[in-house]
Amino acid sequence: MRLVFTARAEHDYDRLSPKLKARADKQLDLLVRDLRYPSLHAKKYDERRDIWQARISRDYRVFFRIVGDSYILLTLQKHPD
Repeated sequence: MRLVFTARAEHDYDRLSPKLKARADKQLDLLVRDLRYPSLHAKKYDERRDIWQARISRDYRVFFRIVGDSYILLTLQKHPD
């Protein structure tokens, strides 16, 4: 699998703090290796629009779609409570 950043996801990533970027890098690497990796807590977020979410940190999530052999990253944002 490979990662593809949308313009929005790239913008969101660029705005993360250095510490959160490092955490995002680690979690995105795990996502590429294994969607079911325990610390990701990956799950379907919106069944109708086929959007998934995975944990970056306790407070941040990455939202994405799975298309072929790619994870299309839609946004990285604070978890909607």
